[in-house]
Amino acid sequence: MNETPPPAITLLFVDDEPSILSSLRRLFRQHGYRILMAESGAAGLQLLETEHVDLVISDMRMPEMDGAKFLEQVRARWPKIVRILLTGYADIGSTINAINRGEIYRYISKPWDDNEIVLTVRDALERNRLEQENERLLALTREQNEELKNLNATLEQKVASRTEEVRQTFGMLESAHRELKRSFMATVKVFASLIELRGGKVAGHSRRVADHVRELGNRLHLDEATQQDVLIAALLHDIGKIGLSNELIERPFNSLSADARGEVMKHPIKGEQVLMGVDQLKGAALLIRHHHELFDGSGYPDHLAGLAIPLGCRILTVANEYDALQMGTLVQQPMRAADALNWLIDNRGKRYDPAVVDALAALLSEQHKDLVVELPTRPSSLKPGMILSRDLAHPDGYLLLAKGQKIDAAMIEQLRRLEAVEGRPLTAYIREESKK
Repeated sequence: MNETPPPAITLLFVDDEPSILSSLRRLFRQHGYRILMAESGAAGLQLLETEHVDLVISDMRMPEMDGAKFLEQVRARWPKIVRILLTGYADIGSTINAINRGEIYRYISKPWDDNEIVLTVRDALERNRLEQENERLLALTREQNEELKNLNATLEQKVASRTEEVRQTFGMLESAHRELKRSFMATVKVFASLIELRGGKVAGHSRRVADHVRELGNRLHLDEATQQDVLIAALLHDIGKIGLSNELIERPFNSLSADARGEVMKHPIKGEQVLMGVDQLKGAALLIRHHHELFDGSGYPDHLAGLAIPLGCRILTVANEYDALQMGTLVQQPMRAADALNWLIDNRGKRYDPAVVDALAALLSEQHKDLVVELPTRPSSLKPGMILSRDLAHPDGYLLLAKGQKIDAAMIEQLRRLEAVEGRPLTAYIREESKK
């Protein structure tokens, strides 16, 4: 007997410009989708009354009913339909409003990239399928658990069989959960891109900071949950700046007036407030609040110091300011990568946690072989032939070894004994070329 083929996935495009609708129809028809079109929000709602639709792409700016209002009604009446916003202007406020009211999956700017919009629709439909499959599997699990309660205790073999089925079901649930987690991170990256819509110096900043905190989290042995919170915080740490002017965002912080600095210094608390309402983002929200706290207590907003600052915040601070120094948003002149790292090292133990600065220096040394830097090194890691790039002073202030001194085995042994006896760490700064 011939099986009935599954119905084609149906897409609805809503735009008041016929040329846009025609372009979208030509693009997606070749991928096997069933296409519906409407030239207004009202016409789109009428179609949804009679047609099964899997995904809607709506323009933002339309007469009578804009895209935000249209997608809000779609969410209220047909919540399982995936919603995507098509916007042709950089109106951040309207875009955020549409995201909040219509719970859209993504927004796409005009003019779009054909490959990007096709992949976005494909990912959105796959995410929707996984969510529905997750609901089905949860219902199946509940049904199987109810059956297990009613099984006769003597039917051991049947119990074992059912238990194996449940195990397989939970395995499928875990797989679906991993996919949902991936989609969640994609959504976080969408929010992270909002501040970068303005371009200029901030473009790419959050992504670069996130790359560094991921590596530093591994080196400093953060647990998996904390690593995820720090990564999300890195991507979203500037979300509290959305309401600030371009001048306040891009001018060096130390060149701002007192009033302007006060306005900028509010953004960590604003960022925390934006995210605290989402359970999955509460850990990241707290890290965002404290990502401008400094090791010596001179930071803001709560003037935390030393180990009172969560390790994730100390990592985020170092990664954020390393990139800000190169962008020229922290000090008046943008720095080269090597100069930015030296600036961090100079402020090691003052503005920054020494362990985090050391980890970043080691990371950059491995990633950029041509970047000549000095490496903070403990006596246990010193090797004969290394050359000091700075004077090595005792914690009490007197000189132990002078800058330019070549280290030998006897010196290393003396430094190790001194550190062990006094119980206080010693840090030597080594020229990178002498380490190779």
